[in-house]
Amino acid sequence: MEKVALQKFDLRRDRFALFDRMDSPAVNICFNLELPDFRPWCKEQGLAPFHVLLFAALRSILKIENFCYRVLGGEVICIDRLIPSFTVTNLHDDLNFAMFAWSDDVREFVARGRAARDEAVNMTQLNAKYALLTPHQGKEQVFVTCIPWLDFTSIQHPTATLANPDIPSLAWGRFRDAGAGRLQLPFSVQAHHGFVDGFHIHRLGQQIEAELTALITAPAGAHIAAG
Repeated sequence: MEKVALQKFDLRRDRFALFDRMDSPAVNICFNLELPDFRPWCKEQGLAPFHVLLFAALRSILKIENFCYRVLGGEVICIDRLIPSFTVTNLHDDLNFAMFAWSDDVREFVARGRAARDEAVNMTQLNAKYALLTPHQGKEQVFVTCIPWLDFTSIQHPTATLANPDIPSLAWGRFRDAGAGRLQLPFSVQAHHGFVDGFHIHRLGQQIEAELTALITAPAGAHIAAG
């Protein structure tokens, strides 16, 4: 996959060079994401809506090549897997990080995510699992945070190095009813503009909707995995 993907990347190397030499090459867009209201389905299935949305969002990332480009050792690579992770608030109201192994089955994905959440919630120190990742594994991430208390209109994601925001960051906020079986939520995407344009962010929103629709319309008793 990587060789084919990088052949496609060659078509935008000049765009990458343009943005990569800027002090901050990040593009950061916050928008209202409208989705099918999947909460009733989650309640029927006994699945947490946050983890189901995380499942749909990360599967969508993997299906849009531009979100899979990373910079490693000064070279552009294309990842084909993700290590799911997200922020949590621990028992002292301090931020911590949950991280777990991928599963293509939504039930197993949610179970692993909830177990990782419970583990991180009960930690007083920062989760040390991140320090054990290899450099390549460190690139097999998307930084995810949920701010369910706020209907925010903008957000500034932190970056370890201002000039290298190659790992995408996602954030979403409070759900609100949109009528006719739909919901809306504030959704933020930050990525390297050398890799991702506004059009790709639009496609990401569309793909998340498609993933959720595939889940909630699957026949009863079918293997629950997004399309």
